[in-house]
Amino acid sequence: MSKNEENKNSHKSKIGGQALIEGVMMRGIDKVAMAVRLGSGEIDIETWDAVSLKDRKWFQKVPIIRGGFNFVESMILGYKCLMKSAEKVEIEEDEEEQPSKFEQKLMDLFGDHLMKFVSVLAAIFGVVIAIGLFVFLPTFIVTGLSSLLQNNFDIHLGGFRTIVEGVIKIALFVTYLALVSRMKDIKRVFEYHGAEHKSIACYEAGDELTIENVKKYTRFHPRCGTSFLIIVLIISIIVFSVISWENPLLRVVLKLALLPLVVGIAYEFIKLAGRYDNILTRVVSAPGIWLQRLTTREPDSEQIEVAIASLNAVLPENIEDDRW
Repeated sequence: MSKNEENKNSHKSKIGGQALIEGVMMRGIDKVAMAVRLGSGEIDIETWDAVSLKDRKWFQKVPIIRGGFNFVESMILGYKCLMKSAEKVEIEEDEEEQPSKFEQKLMDLFGDHLMKFVSVLAAIFGVVIAIGLFVFLPTFIVTGLSSLLQNNFDIHLGGFRTIVEGVIKIALFVTYLALVSRMKDIKRVFEYHGAEHKSIACYEAGDELTIENVKKYTRFHPRCGTSFLIIVLIISIIVFSVISWENPLLRVVLKLALLPLVVGIAYEFIKLAGRYDNILTRVVSAPGIWLQRLTTREPDSEQIEVAIASLNAVLPENIEDDRW
């Protein structure tokens, strides 16, 4: 491919993805695909139709409002694919091992629906933990510090207390990522995360999707979910600064009520960062790009091959349909 042809084919894509257990999910204009490396070494590819971006309902197209809906939709899709990938690679314990009495009772009670029950329970538990860590805990830590230090250091100004609260949230988030990134299984997922980013970067550059070509590209991408989450935390500092600190419990309730607004604003920032490349978008993307040093790792050739397989399955026939 000549340099002119390569420049002509380069573009900002709407395709996004997610790392899975030994695999990658890609969502295109109207298709979703997940490719998983099975224990046999074979790549299992599954595709299905998704609601086209053009056919979305009106409220899914309105700026700010669409952010919350698209975030929830992405979370549900990502979680389902993650669970499905775990089943495909059979990460369960040895089949010959006898289940415990408690496990047997659960199997008798739920039958074939046991995995669905466990998945829903895990999802609910995850949401509760997230709200506890990033909504309740920072508020009550700052409230406690205010009471403890009120005679020596005045932190009663709402704006300042909100900044302290925001810094605590970001510190908790970064610490959490740093800790989980050390886990062996999570390292593998983060390598697939890197493969997902590198393959999309190769595609956006107009280069042929081969393993050697993909290796040349960066594992950092401005439209990453990691970048989205750090932007959510930063924007929450600004939005939540208008909430009174008089009643900590009421503050938590109001923060939960304003969360869709925060998510909606962050979503628009991510869309801009993915669509344009200028000083403003680079500044907005900088914290997320830095944090991706924790959530992505350089993939090997086999992991890149899986990401390419998933991406190829959702590429549109007409590349113009995928341009911002």
